[in-house]
This record gives sequence, C-alpha cells and structure tokens, in this order.
Amino acid sequence: MPPALPPTELPNPNTDGLDRLPTIEMLRRMNDEDALIAAAVRTQLGAIADAVDAIASAFRSGGRLIYVGAGTSGRLGVLDAAECLPTFGVGADRVFGLIAGGERAMTKPVEGAEDDREAGERAMDEAAVGLTDVVVGISASGGAPYVRGAVARAKALGATTVGLATAANALLADEVDIAILPVTGPEVIQGSTRMKSGTAQKLVLNMLTTGAMVRIGKTYGNRMVDVQATNAKLVARSRRLVREIGKVESDEQADALIRDAGGSVKLAVVMARRGVSADEARALLADANDLLTPVIDGGAQP
Repeated sequence: MPPALPPTELPNPNTDGLDRLPTIEMLRRMNDEDALIAAAVRTQLGAIADAVDAIASAFRSGGRLIYVGAGTSGRLGVLDAAECLPTFGVGADRVFGLIAGGERAMTKPVEGAEDDREAGERAMDEAAVGLTDVVVGISASGGAPYVRGAVARAKALGATTVGLATAANALLADEVDIAILPVTGPEVIQGSTRMKSGTAQKLVLNMLTTGAMVRIGKTYGNRMVDVQATNAKLVARSRRLVREIGKVESDEQADALIRDAGGSVKLAVVMARRGVSADEARALLADANDLLTPVIDGGAQP
C-alpha cells in the first residue's frame, strides 16, 4: 500500500473549480484559506517559544542560527536570515540560510537537489556546525531528504535541532529536538506550498528571529535599537530613536551622540540618558548582558 500523501499534496474541496469562478470569487476563496493560517500557527506557540529560547541561548554563547531548506522553504529561510543584519545588526556569520542546490536555487529550480540527503549532511560539515548552534530544518511535508540529512548530521554534531513543517505526520518531527507543525491543510492550488504552507512558515520564521533578538536585547520595547543605518530612511529612524528614547532635544545633538557612539543607536541612548562617555556606556551595557531596558529604566528582563 503506498504511503499516505502529505496534506499539502491533496486536492482542496474548498477551491474545487477555481478556474471557473469569477475573479472576485476566486480571490475570496484564496483569502478564506489564508484566514486559517494564523490559527494553525497559534497551536504551535509553545514549541515556537522553546525554539526562540534555544536560539537566544545559542546567541549568548556565541553560537549561530542556521536555516536549512529546499525550494520555497529554503528561499524563505535565506530571506529571513538576510533581514537580520539591517533590522537587528546581526551579520551573516551569525544567522544564515542554506538551500538545496546552493545560491542558484534561490532564483531557479535545481533538479533533484531536495532529494540529495548526503548534500544536506555535507552542508552541515562545511558550515562547521557545533554545540552552540541551532539548526532549523524547513520542509513543507517534513520529508525532504536534503533537510532531513542536514538536521540528522547537525544533531550528531551536537547542535540543537528544530523542524518546521506544515504536515502533522511529518517525518522531520521525530528527528529533531523541537518540532513546530502548523498544519495548513490542502493548498489552494494542489501541491503549491508557496501559498498556505509558505505563509505559515514565514510567520514562524518571523517569530523565531524576532523573538530571539528581543530576548538578547536587540530592541527596546518594540523599537529596533540595534538598527543599521544603511540608507536615508534608517538614518532618520536612528536619529528619531535617539531623540525619543534618549530624551535628546535636537537632531544635531542626536547626530553627535550617534557619531560619538560609532553609529550605535543603543550606545548613543545610554550616553544621553546616563550622561556618560561611549566607553562608560559600553561597560554599562556589558554588565546588563547588552539589554537596554535595565540600563536606562532599571529592573530586569526575562
């Protein structure tokens, strides 16, 4: 008897006859299916929280977050990792994504890449995965050999492993330390996992990196105080953050503080609020595990 198909490969009765519907009704059916995704992710908040805490712990120990995926799942991991530098000031040596088939697979399909288990294993060796790292395997069905090979090798090397799949019976779930399984059901277009499954994965990946960055002090409240001012918009945001959080009266003062802080908004805020030099501000942050809130407001963070 052939193995049961993952739900993402089943036809969706709610979108049957999609090609015969008026455009507005076709879009309404898509939107109805999309509305189910957040609820599916909500069922996994406990596992997501465990993964966030594991990633934050890895960062504090000098470790890395490494995403591994194939096809759409791989592209989503690479994209989420790439956003961490401009948003949180965390470079590609600390958070990065690996995709079956390599960089070429980001824009073009690479035949058979997701079926190459040994390539996934080699990718972990080439990345020198170790005890302080967290490796997140991403696969819609949870069965991609490249991803399963990678997490198996990562686990053998001592890394903490997380599996993200959108099928309840995902093989990946039994092979990782933490399994995250937002079950999204049949796709709008049968098997097109860039849709509901991909959206669920994107929501979870947002939570993993954002949650971990909050835990290690990359934000003050909900503001990105480790932002990298790489364009005019971010320069303006940096200035605004120093004025608002640092209680600085003018743009000129904010710019001077940022300049003296070597471009660091967080350091500039401490200098303004505590009336100290850049070196003294740096020491205060170091004593508070790089968390801004205890330095300027007192108290502790989780």
